[in-house]
Amino acid sequence: MVYGFMVCRASRKATRNWLSAFNLSRSVHSLPFATVEVEDISGSQPAKVHNLVQGKWMGSSTWNTILDPLNGEPFIKIAEVAETGIQPFVESLSKCPKHGLHNPFKSPERYLLYGDITAKAAHMLSLPKVSNFFTRLIQRVAPKSYQQALGEVQVTQKFLENFSGDQVRFLARSFAVPGNHPGQQSHGFRWPYGPVAIITPFNFPLEIPVLQLMGALYMGNKPILKVDSKVCLVMEQMMRLLHHCGMPVEDVDFINSDGKTMNKLLLEANPQMTLFTGSSRVAEKLAVDLKGRIKLEDAGFDWKVLGPDVNEVDYVAWVCDQDAYACSGQKCSAQSILFMHENWSATSLISKMKDLAERRKLEDLTIGPVLTVTTEAMVDHMNKLLQIPGSKLLFGGKPLENHSIPSIYGAIKPTAIYVPLEEILRANNYELVTREIFGPFQVITEYKKDQLPMVLDALERMHARLTAAVVSNDVLFLQEVIGKTVNGTTYAGLRARTTGAPQNHWFGPAGDPRGAGIGTPEAIKLVWSCHREVIYDFGPLPKLWEIPAST
Repeated sequence: MVYGFMVCRASRKATRNWLSAFNLSRSVHSLPFATVEVEDISGSQPAKVHNLVQGKWMGSSTWNTILDPLNGEPFIKIAEVAETGIQPFVESLSKCPKHGLHNPFKSPERYLLYGDITAKAAHMLSLPKVSNFFTRLIQRVAPKSYQQALGEVQVTQKFLENFSGDQVRFLARSFAVPGNHPGQQSHGFRWPYGPVAIITPFNFPLEIPVLQLMGALYMGNKPILKVDSKVCLVMEQMMRLLHHCGMPVEDVDFINSDGKTMNKLLLEANPQMTLFTGSSRVAEKLAVDLKGRIKLEDAGFDWKVLGPDVNEVDYVAWVCDQDAYACSGQKCSAQSILFMHENWSATSLISKMKDLAERRKLEDLTIGPVLTVTTEAMVDHMNKLLQIPGSKLLFGGKPLENHSIPSIYGAIKPTAIYVPLEEILRANNYELVTREIFGPFQVITEYKKDQLPMVLDALERMHARLTAAVVSNDVLFLQEVIGKTVNGTTYAGLRARTTGAPQNHWFGPAGDPRGAGIGTPEAIKLVWSCHREVIYDFGPLPKLWEIPAST
């Protein structure tokens, strides 16, 4: 008891000292961990992003330049690792054994270490000055409204709160089963993979990499992290915050490179597991290259079905607008297609969605640059859809005006195309209609009361099974649709949505054994650990035991 009190007192003293150091350093610098001032980043004062390997921040002989998505200025310089420079990263991963940096038998004090680091990081992200720093940094590299960017920071902060203290070691909780005779018990343990890799996309530059990185570290792995170059500045600064909160600098490597170089690194370093969040095309290539040692949270052509019971039209219209066009549609959970029961067609739903879409403007970034699809590509896709018999433009469809967004990015008004359900199901149309456009673009269709089987057929044929929404309070209708679909994160009920996942529920696809989750203890254990069974068999032997006959 005295020892426990001393540990607690020492812990409180260390926390007070840490907070004092934070407050003191704030008086000298704007933030104790930051190497950039968000509002100063520009073509004349570009930010620099470095690599971290074997505990050291490093530059590069080659610097890649990122253009400001709002005005085209070269505002970030990235130390990019070439194929000839991957050896230090390969060596760093190879130093981590397959049994990890810690596990239930080895260095269990590191579970406590990461509980402490997480608590400090959660506290720092709760501070308005730090929260605003990351919110504005996200806006600079992946322009979205302040509220959307802040939401990403808040989800990350809540996740860190959730896994503070003892919650890290609770992730490694084991179980025991009685054996066949005295002295025998079987124990199931969650075991790390050891050397692992994490590859994350541009659209959530803080939330996705932090949640996956911390999950990997909690379970005892040594990760190498690669974030899309367009937004890697955000995670570089977060890495520095984690170091400030006590994370050992050798625990994570951080690399900036192109896809070809990263692919070569993965093949040479041969990590035991790779988490990839991004396009389906790249995901399938990596699955082959890495011989299946991979978890995927890939693209989502996400659907929403409006049931026969019509209620709260204003609210449903607002949720549809948020799902389809928040973050300029650049969410893997964005509403890609809306199946509308004929009862909804008789309401003002579409006109209300049009009004809500048209109030979005570039000035407050409620609509903004599309970082992976050009304006021409989106307009071309729209024109192909409009060639389908019965199709029509409901709203949008025109490029944004009066802006300085560079042509390498997209800039289009929130767009909705109506395509008849019968035409969607035609073999020569289906692939075109269900092509994911990672921007402010959706398809809308209508079904009659006897056409639900056609809707379910359309859903069954989709390959991406990430999020979905069934908007209805009709229990039998919900039962029918949910029972015949598979999307991993499915919202049901009048307030159902496809986007806006908080930190308190699983987010990830279903229907694929490679599917990765994020956010919850179940997700962390599934992605970042495997099962190990240890069978203790101490005896004693039965009295008068003799060697039996061969069997």
